[in-house]
Amino acid sequence: MILRIGHRGAVGHAPENTLLSIRKAIALGVDMVELDVRGTKDGHCVLLHDGRVDRTTNGRGAVAEMTLDEVRRLDAGEGERIPTLGEALETANGRVGVILEIKSPGLAEAVAAAARQSGFTGRILYASFLHQELKGVRAVIPSANTMALLERGSPLIPAILGALNVSWVGLPLDPRIQKNVESFHAAGFPVFVYTVNDPADIAWVKSLGVEGIISDFPERI
Repeated sequence: MILRIGHRGAVGHAPENTLLSIRKAIALGVDMVELDVRGTKDGHCVLLHDGRVDRTTNGRGAVAEMTLDEVRRLDAGEGERIPTLGEALETANGRVGVILEIKSPGLAEAVAAAARQSGFTGRILYASFLHQELKGVRAVIPSANTMALLERGSPLIPAILGALNVSWVGLPLDPRIQKNVESFHAAGFPVFVYTVNDPADIAWVKSLGVEGIISDFPERI
């Protein structure tokens, strides 16, 4: 079975990384939601993709230089606020699994600790392009499932990821995807592919036997 994963909740239908977007993804019947996590100046984990709040809110500035109270005053679209990681996990708990993408260095242990303290009972995958962060997750939760995300053009070296003890690999949709999937499957890694929106691309990626597809429009999977 291919896992259907809503990108930043269901960003094709609601403001990204908001509770509304998570609820929309759940209503669309996803198996998991992918969420981006950053830290505030005063040490709170919040959902935000960019380092700055400019693109997704009515505010300006770097989230790492803002307190949680300052972040919470911003409108993230349709009257939504930037949620804390705890609020996001509470919304998803018992309804859907989550992929928590760690977006900034040094945040892994705080994310893992917050997730553990939340009492979340579903599936959690900790993901990052910053692969050393995945070691930080395992320092807090040794049994955690971790996913190394690769960018377009990244060298495919399964042995390095094996040394990091990751559980999954996240690959970008690109013309080499078939070869890349075959390489990681041969090395024993389950594969997710991101971000796949076009129905024809979804059908093609499905045919490759991947374990999960991340999409802005997860109902198309």
